Amino acid sequence: MAVAVIDDDVPFWDLYELGVVCTVFGIPHPDLADPWYDLRLCAAGPSPDRPVPAPAGFTMRTPYGLEGFDGADTVIIPSVPEACVDGERELPDELLRALRRAADRGARMVSLCAGAFALAAAGVLDGRRATAHWMHTEALARRHPEVEVDDSVLYVDDGNVLTSAGVTAGLDLCLHLVRRDLGAHVANQLARRLVVPAHRPGGQAQFVEVSVPSSGDEGLAPVLQWATERLDEPLTVDDLAARAGMSPRTFYRRLHAATGSTPLQWLLAQRLSRAQSLLEATALPVERVGELSGLGTAANLRRHFTLHFGVTPTDYRRAFPGRAARGVDRSQRTRRGEHPRHGKH
Repeated sequence: MAVAVIDDDVPFWDLYELGVVCTVFGIPHPDLADPWYDLRLCAAGPSPDRPVPAPAGFTMRTPYGLEGFDGADTVIIPSVPEACVDGERELPDELLRALRRAADRGARMVSLCAGAFALAAAGVLDGRRATAHWMHTEALARRHPEVEVDDSVLYVDDGNVLTSAGVTAGLDLCLHLVRRDLGAHVANQLARRLVVPAHRPGGQAQFVEVSVPSSGDEGLAPVLQWATERLDEPLTVDDLAARAGMSPRTFYRRLHAATGSTPLQWLLAQRLSRAQSLLEATALPVERVGELSGLGTAANLRRHFTLHFGVTPTDYRRAFPGRAARGVDRSQRTRRGEHPRHGKH
């Protein structure tokens, strides 16, 4: 799967977004998925091996010009120069034309942070909901009133066009793309290697107040880990609060401050992620997937799964042919009464 990313005239701060794209899509992980992505770094202009200016006294070189967009399944714009955000400078016409051609032929169009200004200038965001770094959303809405700008979320998945807020939210969106393409298991394992949360939903707020724990306070991590190991059990906010040694009100406030989610929203997200992994890696029937993920009946699993992912559990499983066979042994152990966490009953 080819991914083309434009890295022309990279601002210093936005080197992070470019680095995120290169880290997620440019480093193969054959033990997770083979083949991995084919990443192409592209620069405006026809010359091969073109030096791309960067701050701090160094340059980057790429063998691709904008022709690197041709045939790419995904085109990513990680940033644009600050002058283009402020309206002091227009983006190159050849870049905008290349973006329109890619969008017209059906490529998945993605922007991180201020990269949304390029997609908007090319008309790719017309009539769509989109986001960018909160410092730039007002300017984006003012300069492109045809775009429905949401300044509150981490990223927006509008089918074949996706946009993210700035800095770390770009990593959230890139992991979301891996999850869409290769499944929850691969995305979760990659996130673990990057030492970042496996899944922050796109609708989570850009502004998250992370409380500083008092001396001797272990924080929320132990109780959240405890909960993820027991998703197949009935869990309530009172259960989690008691495990954390807090009142339900304090636990609610602490979790919301740290994650932007309520306890019930957090539990549902974890259970849906578990259901994804089971559908990808095992041949378990949908009824059993619902039980092991804590979503209960098959009907309840289908309802939540379709609402959140836009496909039924069965259709989702069909997107990962051959993987379920590798989980047959585990599913057979489960049917024989060997719980994946507790062993034999």
